[in-house]
Amino acid sequence: MNGIDGKVALVTGAGSGIGRATAVRFAEAGAHVAVADIDTDGGEETVSLIEEMGGEARFYELDVTDETAVESTVGAVVDDFGGLDFAHNNAGIEGTVAPLTEQSLDDWDAVISVNLRGVFCCLKYELAVMADHGGGAIVNTASVAGLVGAAGLSPYYASKHGVAGLTKCAAIEAAEDGIRVNAVCPGVVDTPMVQRFTGGDEAAMEQTVAPQAMKRAASPDEIADAVVYLCSDDASFVTGVPMPVDGGYVAQ
Repeated sequence: MNGIDGKVALVTGAGSGIGRATAVRFAEAGAHVAVADIDTDGGEETVSLIEEMGGEARFYELDVTDETAVESTVGAVVDDFGGLDFAHNNAGIEGTVAPLTEQSLDDWDAVISVNLRGVFCCLKYELAVMADHGGGAIVNTASVAGLVGAAGLSPYYASKHGVAGLTKCAAIEAAEDGIRVNAVCPGVVDTPMVQRFTGGDEAAMEQTVAPQAMKRAASPDEIADAVVYLCSDDASFVTGVPMPVDGGYVAQ
């Protein structure tokens, strides 16, 4: 894909699911990949997958809610690879399924901390580095949950609406530095998170994908393709967009 080969990409939440698929897609396009995750085993497995296909990757253990750790990791990526051209801020959790009146403050804080504070922390240091190095492109993982409402996952939906808004603000601020900032808004994707949500039950999965016009879950690779496209030169005039990749969910 245009403009990816030889560049450096950082992917958070890269130990599984969408993050792993994106890390592999970047490597397939010729990027050097910084694989970051709080899950050491998953992250190291992603690195192994990339190395087995002849790519270059390095693992960084990272809790995205820890600002000091984020600053240190971004700095280490620049030191190790010589720069930072792309970032996919993907780390996230789903929280507890319950009515708003039964959600605990602890659950609210946990979801907002990972899904929104984590993206903020990453953006803060990625943008600074990219501004100093002549530009770049960042993609945040929001969700269709950042574009619509639904019952049962209010902290998650609130966090993803926050990511969509934060993406727009960052895009406006960073444009003059040659940095583009977008978000992908996946619908239902066949990931470990969705498997936890459905309990691995086929009927529950069918019910979950029913609002999507295509009536199926996406593969993580389909989301990864959108992420890498948004980072590529093919999307050179695209910024500030929360882009649905949702099988027609929000079209209805």
